[in-house]
Amino acid sequence: MHIPDNFLSTPVWAALDAVAVPAVGLMIKRAGRDTDESRIPLLGVMGAFVFAAQMINFPVGVGTSGHLVGGALLACTLGIAPASLVMTAIIAIQAIVFQDGGILALGANVFNMAIVGVLLGGWPYRTWGAASKKRAIFLGAFLSVMASGSLALGELTLSGIAMPRPLALTSLGLFAISALIEGAITISVVQVLERMNPRFVPAPERPRGPALATFGAAALLLGLAGFLIASRLPDGIQNLGLQLGLASKTAFHSPLADYSAGSFDSLWLRRATAGLAGLLLIYSVCAATARVIGRRRSA
Repeated sequence: MHIPDNFLSTPVWAALDAVAVPAVGLMIKRAGRDTDESRIPLLGVMGAFVFAAQMINFPVGVGTSGHLVGGALLACTLGIAPASLVMTAIIAIQAIVFQDGGILALGANVFNMAIVGVLLGGWPYRTWGAASKKRAIFLGAFLSVMASGSLALGELTLSGIAMPRPLALTSLGLFAISALIEGAITISVVQVLERMNPRFVPAPERPRGPALATFGAAALLLGLAGFLIASRLPDGIQNLGLQLGLASKTAFHSPLADYSAGSFDSLWLRRATAGLAGLLLIYSVCAATARVIGRRRSA
């Protein structure tokens, strides 16, 4: 789902960078209404969990994989504005630290997944309410992935990339499969949360320890060992780029590129070290953001 550099034309990525900055600024302002210091651990843990879950790709078609995006899950557990900020932090760290998604295309990825994806992920529940909770959450997760994928296809088209109609339709079909899986995973995670804390969804004002501990442990497990079960197939955007002859270009090389750290002989050590570093970084950035917003609200 992450668009690499060299896929979008300069006018397209520059315009989306320009749009993403004030959009994130607006979310920071709105998040101040929903965030106090008691929710700092919640933002950090859910950010770490979604980051770890995004590392686990699963097959969705011949030669293609997908992964949890997490926009609806974050919107339901944090509220839309805080969820947007957490997703922005995840996308930015993935691009800068792990070279997953482009630096120049960062605005496009933030707009697609952290702004539009999160808004649509939380919109059905806010509209339908608790009376249709499961259907609303499932629909939000489905819409979040479909919107993010469709926007990416549209941005590639605006960049002047000739995309045969069959290939575009196939890509949309694969996004739909990923979106259905996203809905199922999101519902399953929400049900686990609600068994531990029946009032966890919608976004709790004061999260309880058992749920945070459980998802913190799950994030740690996924970050340290999830790659062992992850598909090695390229995701939808990467596979599309391969079929269109697009090659990603980067101006620098991060020590944690491709979620691999150091020169250990053991693949597990390389992956686990990178995963642990990512979890700590995501938690710290999300918790620090929540702390700053919470203090501003108190002031």
